[in-house]
Amino acid sequence: MSNASLPRFPAADLPTDKELVLKVIPMPADCNANGDIFGGWVMAQVDLAGAVLPARYTQGRFATVAVNQFIFKQPVRVGDILSFFSSVSRLGNTSITVQVEVYAERFKSQGQYVKVTEASLTYVAIDEQGRPRAIPKDSVPV
Repeated sequence: MSNASLPRFPAADLPTDKELVLKVIPMPADCNANGDIFGGWVMAQVDLAGAVLPARYTQGRFATVAVNQFIFKQPVRVGDILSFFSSVSRLGNTSITVQVEVYAERFKSQGQYVKVTEASLTYVAIDEQGRPRAIPKDSVPV
């Protein structure tokens, strides 16, 4: 797919129903042999971004228990400015599921965004022994 055919979004078209939870710039040490950023590096950043909102709800320890979906839509390149947007899609008794969308602002075309990744992850609140515990009902942000 040529750069001309990539779907690009002006800043006004970035998600408004999700919260910007992380921005990061991948560096050369994060590259694979093809010169693209390792998928595992992107996955780790998505897990960090996905954990921001559950931290507000769980009021204590929690752990990633599932990656329900993970789609790499476009390669990530060195120097891209990545913006991670997250929203809660499900709040259970002990678990919380979030959606994460990642947009790249390419180094050479700043102000234009390309959706590079989207994912769904589930986290569970845990006690000191690592067992599931209830998410406090009074912790739900307004």
